[in-house]
Amino acid sequence: MNLPLFIARRYLFSKKSHNAINVISLISVGGIAIATMAMVCVLSVFNGFGGIVEGMFSAFDPDLKITARTGKVFDYHTPEFDRALRVEGIGMISESLEENALYKFEERQVPVLVKGVSEEFRLMTEMDKLMVDGKFRLSEDVVNYTTLGAGLAITLGVRAGFIHPIEIYAPKRDVNVNLANPSAAFTREEIQIGGVFSLNQPDTDDRMAIVPIHLARELFRYDNEVSSLDIKLEPDASAKRVKSAIEAVLGPDFLVEDRYEQQIESFRMLQIEKWVTFLILAFILLIAVFNVVGSLSMLIVEKMADIGSLKNMGADNHLIARIFLYEGWLIALSGIVIGIATGLILCLLQQHFGLLRLSNVPGAYIVDAYPVIVRFWDIVTVFVVVGLISLLTIVYPINNLKKRLKIADA
Repeated sequence: MNLPLFIARRYLFSKKSHNAINVISLISVGGIAIATMAMVCVLSVFNGFGGIVEGMFSAFDPDLKITARTGKVFDYHTPEFDRALRVEGIGMISESLEENALYKFEERQVPVLVKGVSEEFRLMTEMDKLMVDGKFRLSEDVVNYTTLGAGLAITLGVRAGFIHPIEIYAPKRDVNVNLANPSAAFTREEIQIGGVFSLNQPDTDDRMAIVPIHLARELFRYDNEVSSLDIKLEPDASAKRVKSAIEAVLGPDFLVEDRYEQQIESFRMLQIEKWVTFLILAFILLIAVFNVVGSLSMLIVEKMADIGSLKNMGADNHLIARIFLYEGWLIALSGIVIGIATGLILCLLQQHFGLLRLSNVPGAYIVDAYPVIVRFWDIVTVFVVVGLISLLTIVYPINNLKKRLKIADA
């Protein structure tokens, strides 16, 4: 039998002669439990928002994306690319060519980022999920279509199905502007409006327009060049393994990015916000844990007679210190367990019933209720951090007790 733990457990659950100690002990457990519960819920909510962002980008971004480290475009019709694109695990390849141009509709004109894509783009992405008006299409017979970001469509004042086409003005490469006739420095094309999509990302929604890649090459005077090669992997392929294999073939001149790396700024910002919030809650927890110090200190004062009895029965100072150390650990552990259990229950209720809502107006946001995703390692992190903070705080009154016992023995 572990005697110090047995006595500490009896002290924790026995009725104290001073009721204030009971109250402070309950407050200590409650404070730790609430802070722990808040950590679990906050981390899970940030995971939920991260899952939504990842889901939106996964519908638009390819599994892997190859770009040149220097320069805007490259020609991939080379022996190196032939070998790289035969790597096992690659299911489909789509060409992409991005350049700046000017869109003009009636009296409105807006600079846009034109993204020319091949027909494989339709099969590689889930554009149908992102469409808010019309449908995604590139060309039908001799008619070319453009798909606009939602913000860009609003700025131009257009919708899918408008009869009048949009005029595209693209600057001619390697051509000096003639001030007497500046329009000669631009290539002009007309294109119909196919649909409007939304990623809920201003950089994309306000600037991007998708067009057929053959039209983009005509506009910007390219032959076979691309800005990027988009790769869709086979269902059972490892993105990390395929990425490493392609990098080994292409060498340092080309950059191969997975979905996380393509949107690294968005994910990094979300992670920073998540862990900064976690640190703020950790400071709040530190304040709550100081209640344990008060509870232990008062308990030590109350149990001085018991300490004397234990010493008369042969208990040494180390055993007595361990009793109150275990007492503090039991208070902290009770709060941690209750907090984690309560946090998990609240997360489960939020997942199934959406108790906390972002808005009372349905459809005002991407999701109506706060999203929640519970991750095992977040729970482990909460348990370890709360446990360490509690342990380090409890050491203070225990050291004071050891000093008092040494003085009493002297």
